[in-house]
Amino acid sequence: MLSQQEISDRFEIQDLVFHYADLVDSKNIKALRETVFTDDAHIDYSAMGGSVGNVDETLEFLQASLTNELFPASQHLNANVQVHLDGDTATGRVMCFNPMLMAIADGQKQMFFLGLWYVDEYRRTGSGWRISRRTEEKSWVFNTPDFMTL
Repeated sequence: MLSQQEISDRFEIQDLVFHYADLVDSKNIKALRETVFTDDAHIDYSAMGGSVGNVDETLEFLQASLTNELFPASQHLNANVQVHLDGDTATGRVMCFNPMLMAIADGQKQMFFLGLWYVDEYRRTGSGWRISRRTEEKSWVFNTPDFMTL
């Protein structure tokens, strides 16, 4: 049976995962620093063609790539949030279904879909739970534009 603290921790981490997705989809990238990642977080988006690095490098990558001109719409739909608590740290694996609308040549737009897993490490801080490490694992891709290699 889970203790009240363990139940609370699980809900807080689940909320953190959903908050991350909301911030990315609303393109509120700067808020990731204050409310999602630890200062020393390591983020690896390379499985889906993205950056690998610290918080500054990650936010720079997201700010540059998730523009309204290139990606007018996206949704990061998270499910199967699996959390394993260990005191003030935890690990997790989160399923993500990610439809992306992308602007391509001649004013056309193309919808494509990504299936991936986030493999996370979390840490309790004075401001609550934060992601200290996030790695993407590719599951599948569908209908990506011809020039993309994922």
